[in-house]
Amino acid sequence: MTTGTPISSIRNLGPATEAAFHRAGIPDAETLRALGADAAYLRLLANGERPHFIGYYVLVMGLQGRPWNDCQGSEKTALRARFDTLKSRAVATRTADSLAPALAAALNLLGVVEKR
Repeated sequence: MTTGTPISSIRNLGPATEAAFHRAGIPDAETLRALGADAAYLRLLANGERPHFIGYYVLVMGLQGRPWNDCQGSEKTALRARFDTLKSRAVATRTADSLAPALAAALNLLGVVEKR
């Protein structure tokens, strides 16, 4: 599936992370860098990966070429806020996606939407 540079070539990211990104449709390091940490992490969550703060900030640090444990103090606090926002967005999207079929069926039953 890899078309460019392996994701595992990015500092802090190993084979398991690379496999998770492949499952989420991110084939290589170039694609991951182009998406950025937040959009890429949202793809992981949308693909069923469980949210994990350390995994998120390891990704952020890796894309910056920094060691995973370089994140401290106010920077780590700000990343935690970003992570929490991403996690909330992922939950809201999953909730909306799971309600969509039921809502469509109810609207169809009420005659609000045309039957197919």
